[in-house]
Amino acid sequence: MKIFQLTVLLSLFSCSSPPPLKKVASVDINKFMGRWYVIANIPTFLEEGAHNAVETYTWEEKEKRIDVLFEFNQDSFTGKKKKLPQKAFIYDNKTNAEWRIQMFWPLKFPYYIIDLADDYSYTVIGVPNRKYLWIMARNPSLDDSTYQQILSRVKQLDYDLRLIQKVPQKW
Repeated sequence: MKIFQLTVLLSLFSCSSPPPLKKVASVDINKFMGRWYVIANIPTFLEEGAHNAVETYTWEEKEKRIDVLFEFNQDSFTGKKKKLPQKAFIYDNKTNAEWRIQMFWPLKFPYYIIDLADDYSYTVIGVPNRKYLWIMARNPSLDDSTYQQILSRVKQLDYDLRLIQKVPQKW
């Protein structure tokens, strides 16, 4: 079963030929750390049915990496609690906007910070082939105006807006 999952993950993150995905100019890693609520996404198979999805980033100084904990309730707000720990490695140290996420050793997948509020109240994460996307915020909801502005920018980056799904949040 693990081999099948790894094969699927490889195909999910494999690169095709869209134009290069633009990343933000700079990310302050200390400000970026902490809890992020997943507001919407183009989900991977692991995220289907996620409710109250949250990613928490913690800088691991000794290892010079980011520990990532993805948590959610499966299929409903009272569904089984799932926790998926991951590791992230900063790939572009000049901007801190390009990481490699490791869900399973030894595989690392590209993770680009493609939009980020000046006050770090929301962020958008993408992958080079544009098959996956995560819109996250420091609070469990975003006002509609901000959300629509984000979608407008995401569309300009050649993402298919029809694939984006809101993630149910109820706290």
